[in-house]
Amino acid sequence: MPASPAPFAACPPDTLRRIDGVLTDIDDTLTHEGAITPDALDALAKLRDAGLHVIAITGRPMGWSEPFARAWPIDAIVAENGAVALFRDGDALRTDYAQDATTRTRNSTRLAEVAQRILHELPGTTLARDSAGRVTDIAVDHSEFAQLTPQRVAQVVALMHDEGMNATVSSIHVNGWFGDHDKLSGARWIVQRLLGRELDAQRWAYVGDSTNDQRMFGHFPLSIGVANLLRFAAELTVWPAYLTRGERGQGFAEVADALLRARQAP
Repeated sequence: MPASPAPFAACPPDTLRRIDGVLTDIDDTLTHEGAITPDALDALAKLRDAGLHVIAITGRPMGWSEPFARAWPIDAIVAENGAVALFRDGDALRTDYAQDATTRTRNSTRLAEVAQRILHELPGTTLARDSAGRVTDIAVDHSEFAQLTPQRVAQVVALMHDEGMNATVSSIHVNGWFGDHDKLSGARWIVQRLLGRELDAQRWAYVGDSTNDQRMFGHFPLSIGVANLLRFAAELTVWPAYLTRGERGQGFAEVADALLRARQAP
């Protein structure tokens, strides 16, 4: 991957034309202060109407994701960093899990114990307000409704690792979970589940905004960061191939418009 991304405007039209699906983060990629921006919502509808698949991959919980999986013009949401998939099946909303029920039950006790250890040993930490909707992970708020220093965020991550958890830092939360799933495994799983085929990295774009998108940035040749990714420049070791001019939903709309123009070109 490049040491820094190229402007998205420089992406070759041939690269854009081969894309038939978009994978996207949600927080601060489609949203601002927790709500999807009008330009991002319009971009999702345009992509769907053009026949492109759109799947959101997020660290947000299953409960938080449910209304958006119903309402947004997308194929699915994969929540909790690859653990839970939500998608419409006719008029019903289906929920599938990467882990079986026995594993989820066993892990829930361990998750609660780690959460209490974090709150006890690291003063100033608070669990994310969306924690009640979480099934397979825990989330510590670092910049949504609470503010943690980079040092404290690093300590939360270290404690999660000490407990044998996977841990990632999004633009708003530190997420920790037991299991080997992540955003990439979740993307592979849902593409196979919904479309009946393997995830072809050459034919999908990925759009994100934070350090927890780095594995996705490294996997997809057409990986794109919205401009607010630069807030995490000091922490990034894997950059996307391209960076949009606009931040958040404006940046996502920039990607959608370019994909649609490329498909319409002779």
